[in-house]
Amino acid sequence: MPAPSGRQIRLVHGEQEAVVTEVGAGLRTYAVNGTAVIDGYDETEMCSGGRGQVLMPWPNRLGDGRFEWAGRPLQTALTEPENGNAIHGLVRWDTWTVADQSSSTVRLEYRLYPQPGWPWILDLSMSYALSGAGLEIRGRAVNVAAGVGDCPFGAGWHPYLAAFDGRVDDLVLTVPARTTYEADARGLPVRSLPVSGTPVDFRTGRRIGDLRLDTAYTELDRDPAGRAVIEISGENRSTRLWMDAACTHLMVFSGDTLPAAERRLGLAVEPMTCAPNMLQSGDGRVVLEEGESFEAGWGVKAAYR
Repeated sequence: MPAPSGRQIRLVHGEQEAVVTEVGAGLRTYAVNGTAVIDGYDETEMCSGGRGQVLMPWPNRLGDGRFEWAGRPLQTALTEPENGNAIHGLVRWDTWTVADQSSSTVRLEYRLYPQPGWPWILDLSMSYALSGAGLEIRGRAVNVAAGVGDCPFGAGWHPYLAAFDGRVDDLVLTVPARTTYEADARGLPVRSLPVSGTPVDFRTGRRIGDLRLDTAYTELDRDPAGRAVIEISGENRSTRLWMDAACTHLMVFSGDTLPAAERRLGLAVEPMTCAPNMLQSGDGRVVLEEGESFEAGWGVKAAYR
């Protein structure tokens, strides 16, 4: 019988194992020495809460599913109807094709054709690689539409970092971001503001406690390689998620709206190339000319103390 997430692509390198899915080219699991680093889902289950999904050609929410481009009004389907939003793009439930594969790497491809509210053709690819440096993920998009013109684009990913067999409350979180976004009841940003003095300032690591996070960040401090590093740590373990310079924004979600059995067991740390509602606001928007490509990457590494 087929799995709800399609073909399961298992990658192995030493003590590391990851499973990538044919449906949505998502990351279902990632473990080191048998211990979950990613809070994923079972092979027999449908993905819930966006776990490990690829969010293209926009991440997060698009208010009313509506935007305007080159003077043309565009209306997409409302995939978060309870809030009147289109959420997480157009490719996370579709079947991708395996283009290249080895024991520790895989590359999947998908051609996004025009549909209501989206007149462009994009060639998308996702690459996963295990090595001594951990798990690295890269996404690429190419505007291959002829005669349609420039294409607005954003990308994001939705991994949940496992809470070390406990709850999110017990994690010490470090987020090197200087700016956050205030959101309305629909999850749409209404303004940006400095994190200083707010409850969501995690520039110096501190315990999450009972704080409910569904929070976007930007203006990330970076290391000499241009990477921003987010860390969760516990008594004797830590997990670091890095994002390259193309990932200018970040979402952190503590999972409070997930089903009760899954709630606050993993912290969603979501690399993004733009802000929520980017197709309306233009905040972080990438514009791909015909034939132009864009690439972004991030990775995860677990450590024991």
